[in-house]
Amino acid sequence: MLRIAVQTKGRLNEETMHLLNEAGIKLPVGKRNLLVASKTFPLELLFLRDDDIPQAVADGTADVGIVGENEFVEKKKNAALVKRLGFSTCHLSLAVPKEADYQNLAWFANKKIATSYPEILSDFLKKNAIKADIHVISGSVEIAPGIGLADAIFDIVSSGSTLITNHLKEVEVVMQSEAILIGNKNLSKEKQAILNDLIFRLETIQNSEDKKYVLLNAPNEKLPEIVAILPGMRSPTVLPLAQAGWSSVHSVIDEKVFWEVIGKLKTAGAEGILVLPIEKMIP
Repeated sequence: MLRIAVQTKGRLNEETMHLLNEAGIKLPVGKRNLLVASKTFPLELLFLRDDDIPQAVADGTADVGIVGENEFVEKKKNAALVKRLGFSTCHLSLAVPKEADYQNLAWFANKKIATSYPEILSDFLKKNAIKADIHVISGSVEIAPGIGLADAIFDIVSSGSTLITNHLKEVEVVMQSEAILIGNKNLSKEKQAILNDLIFRLETIQNSEDKKYVLLNAPNEKLPEIVAILPGMRSPTVLPLAQAGWSSVHSVIDEKVFWEVIGKLKTAGAEGILVLPIEKMIP
C-alpha cells in the first residue's frame, strides 16, 4: 500500500481530495482520522500540516505527498519532484507600502523584510547581491509594515486582495508555485508500481481538462478543409453517414480555441455540430 501525505485543511486539501476522487480513489465518509485507507485503490492518506509534508516524504513516514511547490522549495528536503499537478496556483512576491517610491530591487538594500519563506527569499537576495534583514514571521506577514515591524514583505500572492487591504503593492514576483506530487527517493518496486498507476490516473484526468468532444456532419467535398481545421489526438475520426455524400466527423478541441474553431467549421460547411464535455481521456 502506498501512503500519501496531504494537507489537513484548506484550498489545497479540497482540490487534492477532488482530484483523488476523480481518479477513483474513494475514502470512507464521516469523521476523518489522521490516517485513512481507500477501499478502491491500494493507498492510504496521511493528513499533515503542509509544511510538514516535505519532511515526512523525505524520511519515509509517507511514500509520496501532495504539497505546494513553495513549501517544497522552502524546506529543501531530500525528496523527488514526481509530477506537477496544475492546481492551487499562486506566486511568491515582494511587496512594499503603496506610497513607497520603488524603482528596482536596489530599494531593498538594508531594509527589513518580513516573511514566512526565509530560505527562498535569502536565495533570491543572494542571487541579486542584495543585503537585507530577513525577519521571520509564521503568519499574518502582510501586517508587518503597517505596525512598523518591517519595511516590506515577501509572501504568497493569489488574488492580491490581501495586499490591497493592507495598503501594499506587489513589486517583484520571485517564484511561481502550484500543487506538486513529491516522492521518497527509495520506494520499493511494489510501491513504485502503485505510484505509476496513480500517475497514469492523474494524467488521464489532466488530459481531459479544458477540452471538448465535437461531432459534426459535413458534405464529403468539404472534408479536406474541415479536417484541416480539426486536429485530434492524431487526426479527426471520419465516418460515413447513411445519406450518400455526407460524413460524420469527430474530434477534440481545446477550450481556449473553441469558439474560433467552431466559427471556422461553420464557414467551411459543417452542420449539426454537437459539443460534449470530456470526463476522462486516455493518451
